[in-house]
This record gives sequence, C-alpha cells and structure tokens, in this order.
Amino acid sequence: MFRGRYEHTIDAKGRTSLPARYREVLASTGAVAGASGSERRIMLTSGLDPCLVAYAIPEWNAFEEKLAKLPQFDRAVQKLRRIYVSGAVECDVDDNGRILIPPTLREHAGLVKDVIWAGSGKYAELWDKDAWKRAFETTEDERADIAGRLAELGL
Repeated sequence: MFRGRYEHTIDAKGRTSLPARYREVLASTGAVAGASGSERRIMLTSGLDPCLVAYAIPEWNAFEEKLAKLPQFDRAVQKLRRIYVSGAVECDVDDNGRILIPPTLREHAGLVKDVIWAGSGKYAELWDKDAWKRAFETTEDERADIAGRLAELGL
C-alpha cells in the first residue's frame, strides 16, 4: 500500500525520484526489483485531477481488467478510459530510483520543479507542490460533507 506524503523535485530532463518507501512497495509486488535485472517499471497516467497517478504494474493490470468489463458506451466509462488508459505510460525505474516523466504527463499535472508524492492506497499520486496545497485546502462545508460521507461508510 502506498502511504504518506513526500516532497521531491523534477530535474531539467523531467526525472524525479520515487520515495524510498514506494520503491519498497513496488519491490514487494514484483514491479521493481533490485539489481537482478527483474522488471523495473511502473505505470504512470493522467489523473482526474491535475495530477499523475502511479500504479505497480500488477495493480494497473487488475484496474484495466475491471475497466474492460464496464459498458463501453457508458459516457463516464468512455471518459475514464480516455483520461486513464490513453494517458498511461510504462516508466522504467533507473538504478537511482528515478523515473522519466513524459512531457505530456508533466504538462497535464503542471509539474515543473517541486512535487509531492501522495500515497492513496493501491496507487500514488504525483502533484505539483502548489497545486497540492490548493487541492488539499477544504472549506468548513466540505469537511462537514466528508465527515457525513465517512459516517455513511461506517468509518
């Protein structure tokens, strides 16, 4: 499970480091392994918000299988496929634990220099630091709505 928030930067070539904890998660799924030459990739895609979403390859495959079973003519499903599947790129993790973020994905999320990796359970999100701060802010009404929804879920 991807947990926690980590601040990183993107270099001039568009590379950023995966947090060490996330590399451990990926290694445990078989998505990223040590120097043995095993699979060293993650799936990175555009998110519904102005961020990127990173999946371990096995988790991404499970997501795509579920998505394939949904009605193909449902407009919301079509939109989700257009955002998630068409934006998906397999990214190699280099020996230093970095990934190269394609320009189109950097543009989607507005990633320039300072970024936040935010764990979300089965996936992690990658945000521009300032955009994260704005998205993280909530009004009193929004907090009340969230509390109500959590109560409905029994949490």
